[in-house]
Amino acid sequence: MEILEWIGFGVLILLAALAVLFVRRALIARAGTIRLSLRVSTLLDGRGWSPGFGRFVGDELRCYRIFSFAIRPKRVLSRQGLVVERRRSPEGQERFSMPADWVILRCLSHQAPVEIAMAQSTVTGFMSWLEAAPPGAASTFLTAA
Repeated sequence: MEILEWIGFGVLILLAALAVLFVRRALIARAGTIRLSLRVSTLLDGRGWSPGFGRFVGDELRCYRIFSFAIRPKRVLSRQGLVVERRRSPEGQERFSMPADWVILRCLSHQAPVEIAMAQSTVTGFMSWLEAAPPGAASTFLTAA
């Protein structure tokens, strides 16, 4: 009977962890979010993508991981100084880790280069957000194709 109690305790902990993930997502997503993947590692070609969601807050895009307990975003991209260097379709291994209609944007910021993958319709909104920077902001586009 002791083994069943430990198994039950393990299942309870697993369910509690899942509930925390869902509550965290609900709290962050109250103001609306977009689905995206953020490339956190470039060591292996086509690998290092972390699925998540983004939230626009003023002049920032806050990127959160889906499978994380952290309340803070994994990465914060400021609209000021953010440059879209190029746009491409998923290649090689990337085609297996994201939907076919997604686009990968390679962006440059003050911090470091970053790659973001999102749906084509979301890219349109993202580009509009970049273009809507206040007058005098340094947001630019190197390529739009």
